[in-house]
Amino acid sequence: MPPTPLSSLRPGIAGTVAAVLPPSTPQDEPLVRRLAEIGFLPGEAVRVMARAPGAEPIAVRVGRSTFALRRFEAAFVQVETR
Repeated sequence: MPPTPLSSLRPGIAGTVAAVLPPSTPQDEPLVRRLAEIGFLPGEAVRVMARAPGAEPIAVRVGRSTFALRRFEAAFVQVETR
């Protein structure tokens, strides 16, 4: 099954980070770098914990840490679901 954007997963769904997409514009470079710095690296376990009303932010657990991401940020993270 091809990787799925993290932004499209429902709460409770777990998976593994397959990749972080490269920046599509120069303005996205700091975001992509930040995602890697906080742990969104290939092979890391990831789980969508919750979504706020209106679908963002998304509470995501990666490794042992939980982060709030906006949908457009989570769309850079490609996940293989279990």
